[in-house]
Amino acid sequence: MSEKILLIDDEQDFLSVMSERMEARNIQVSTASSAKEGLEKVAAGSFDAVILDLMMPEMDGIETLRILKEKNPDLAVILLTGHATIKQGIEAMKLGALDLMEKPADLSLLAEKIKEAHVKKMIIIEKKNEEMIKEILATKGW
Repeated sequence: MSEKILLIDDEQDFLSVMSERMEARNIQVSTASSAKEGLEKVAAGSFDAVILDLMMPEMDGIETLRILKEKNPDLAVILLTGHATIKQGIEAMKLGALDLMEKPADLSLLAEKIKEAHVKKMIIIEKKNEEMIKEILATKGW
């Protein structure tokens, strides 16, 4: 099964190029051109990782990360930026970002981070399923 990501960036050219390059690596890519659209897509679907631009109009990447993590603490979020400060990087990591990478992103490294996020998601799902099975067995008394 291939990895499934959501790429959120306000630069349409960047979305197009990154989508094409990720899909060439057998990664399923959905895109959103604003934080609001990205939040809606995350609410409606399931992703292994969200790749999020730090600097966007309306709502920046830090605020978007905060909302994403409140709604789904297990969601892997990787921030991309051309304007990172150390303070923003520290804040992003405290909020639970998997990583903060500079644009233009090293695609091999980014793909590796996405695969890592996919593996973590599968482990989390497996643990939750095991807990549900244990609970069912305990309540049914078989």
